[in-house]
Amino acid sequence: MGSRTQNLSFLILLFLGFLAVSFACDCSPPKPSPHPHKPPKHPSKPPKPPAVKPPKPPTVKPHPHPKPPTKPPTVKPHPHPKPPTKPHPTPKPPTKPPTVKPPPSIPKPPTKPPTVKPPPSTPKPPTKPPTVKPPPSTPKPPTHKPPPVVTPPSPCPPPPVVTPPTPTPPVVTPPTPTPPKPETCPIDTLKLGACVDVLGGLIHIGLGKTHAKEKCCPVLGGLVDLDAAVCLCTTIKAKLLNIDLIIPIALEVLVACGKTPPPGFKCPA
Repeated sequence: MGSRTQNLSFLILLFLGFLAVSFACDCSPPKPSPHPHKPPKHPSKPPKPPAVKPPKPPTVKPHPHPKPPTKPPTVKPHPHPKPPTKPHPTPKPPTKPPTVKPPPSIPKPPTKPPTVKPPPSTPKPPTKPPTVKPPPSTPKPPTHKPPPVVTPPSPCPPPPVVTPPTPTPPVVTPPTPTPPKPETCPIDTLKLGACVDVLGGLIHIGLGKTHAKEKCCPVLGGLVDLDAAVCLCTTIKAKLLNIDLIIPIALEVLVACGKTPPPGFKCPA
């Protein structure tokens, strides 16, 4: 395939070379002389001097036409050899192993058990029971029925007197009052120990209330107003402090922390 394309391109180049040579040649064919030379005659008269002809103007050659640009031969790309395509192997159908047929079963003759015939029964003579004849029936005398007794219809009973039921008033049982739940602190009182210690220091040492707010407000922040007051009371009792002196100061700290205990609050006993 490659040698064939090379030969073809060589022939095209050779042909284009011939064309270029033929177009490049500007030679015109020779023109015949306008006056052919006649053979000289021997004049009888004396020869005249040759007539001098004026010189001919030089012939102007035509301008050569520009040659068209020759196209370079188109070189075809070498064809890439295709990889050999292997034929896909056709899957062979699975060969089934030969099925071994079991030998034909020979039917066994049915073996009947021997039938035991009962012994022939001897017919018994039929025994008839003795027939007892009934005694002769004596005719009964005719009985006279008494006439039917007609009872007079009983008078209708008077209608019953219906007494309306007396309505009984409904018994209203008063609801049993539920005992109030004991007020307990929902958090561990150990967390309030530092707060109560600061409250006791306000009385004895004279610490400022701002120090008490820093210790108490973060612990009491997640409690409701009443729960916060109950927790302070429980912790003061656990510390065995004088509750009558510390509770007024504790309530003031609660208000400073944004809690509003109920008015007239007293620690539960």
